[in-house]
Amino acid sequence: MRNLSLLTDLYEFSMANGFQKDMLETRATFDIFFRKVPDQGSFVITAGLQQIIDALPFSFTPEDIDYFRSLHLWGDDFLDFLANFKFDCHLRAIPEGTPVFPRESLMTVEGPIAQAQLLETLLLTILNHESLIATKARRITFAAGDRPIMEFGARRAQGPDSAIYGARAAVIGGAASTSNVLAGKLFNVPVAGTMAHSWIEAYPDELTAFRQWAKYYPDNSALLVDTYDVLSSGVPNAITVFKELRAKGHEPVGIRIDSGDIASLSRQARKLLDDAGFPKAKITISNALDENIIESLLHQGAPIDNFGVGEKLITSSSSPVLSGVYKLAAIEEDGKLIPKIKISDSREKVTIPGQKQVYRLYRHNTNDAFADLIALIDEPVADQHELNAYDSNPLSVNKVQKLNDFDAVPLLQPVDLNQHASNPLDIQTFSKQAIAELPDETKRLTNPDTYHVYMTTKLAELQDELVNGN
Repeated sequence: MRNLSLLTDLYEFSMANGFQKDMLETRATFDIFFRKVPDQGSFVITAGLQQIIDALPFSFTPEDIDYFRSLHLWGDDFLDFLANFKFDCHLRAIPEGTPVFPRESLMTVEGPIAQAQLLETLLLTILNHESLIATKARRITFAAGDRPIMEFGARRAQGPDSAIYGARAAVIGGAASTSNVLAGKLFNVPVAGTMAHSWIEAYPDELTAFRQWAKYYPDNSALLVDTYDVLSSGVPNAITVFKELRAKGHEPVGIRIDSGDIASLSRQARKLLDDAGFPKAKITISNALDENIIESLLHQGAPIDNFGVGEKLITSSSSPVLSGVYKLAAIEEDGKLIPKIKISDSREKVTIPGQKQVYRLYRHNTNDAFADLIALIDEPVADQHELNAYDSNPLSVNKVQKLNDFDAVPLLQPVDLNQHASNPLDIQTFSKQAIAELPDETKRLTNPDTYHVYMTTKLAELQDELVNGN
């Protein structure tokens, strides 16, 4: 993992310089959270924690210090501070693959304020990107049902890192495989792919191209049939090659269609394949797919077995930003914790102060989650089975809610910077289980029902006290 210590905004260093002078002994707690779910969905799938673990702790090289000195912005005392930087921050995070909701802390950072400030950009760029792609993948795989999604987006990703870590996030969100070979190697996930049109065009004719492919890959013959004409050329030539393969003891994989009226072409291709004796040959489609197109195709009864999804997944093009933020929640001075809050004329932007824990609430003795609860870290929520809570949504009309007969499970867990990476497919399994615990109404893609996130009375009163006292 390369050193990402300089992957931050200039003002982070300028603030750290001031903090180092004025608040050297002050420790601070920062929260990372988001206010809005992409694509008007109900929840976000967390991803990116492992990349953060791999990036930390960081330090500054002599070359970094020389670069800082060349900027002529800070004195030798701050440069010495950076040269002798000893990472002393502690992180808590909600595990990757967990469905999370607006205003909940995905991660908290506690440490010397000058150090914790420097982490803002690095943490946000990782969590925002990977959680965004995992969330989009969840939507696409939900639309596809039990049909596999192959992540095909590397060439349309916004740079190599986005392609690599976007592929990992897509698998966490539900994709079965990726076409990205480097991602497959790095994260030990399945790789998949067929051929490009250039293979077909390079040979004198389509049938010759198919035969050559079958010669080299007799047990992996998935043929791209839309280079010239799907129904009059592509599928008939594929069937010819499939018969030749079968005569030699090999069974074909199937065909891929990358253009045209997919619903109509897939139905007609399915009939041609079935009539020729290949009912198990799979039909894979690609070409600028997303959850809405997949949902429409399946609603039309298109007989599709697999989906290759590229640019609209790897860029989350319909909603390309998860606006996670990094906000100061508390500072500690002389052993006393002082909660902090950001106040705004827009009630939605008022932050939740203090060191906190996020709980998922389940109906007693079941796996049915019905709400989440944000509490101050020292509140004994897990020991209670009844409490009054306030809706954390500042625009909610029904503010107070009596919660009872629940089991509370804490979501924020200490982060071990030495922990070994989990396979993204294992995280995917965990994620599917966590999503299954949510109410069905909150999982749908269009107009999902609200999943309530509450605050404890003590936390809500603290927020109001700080709002009214400023």
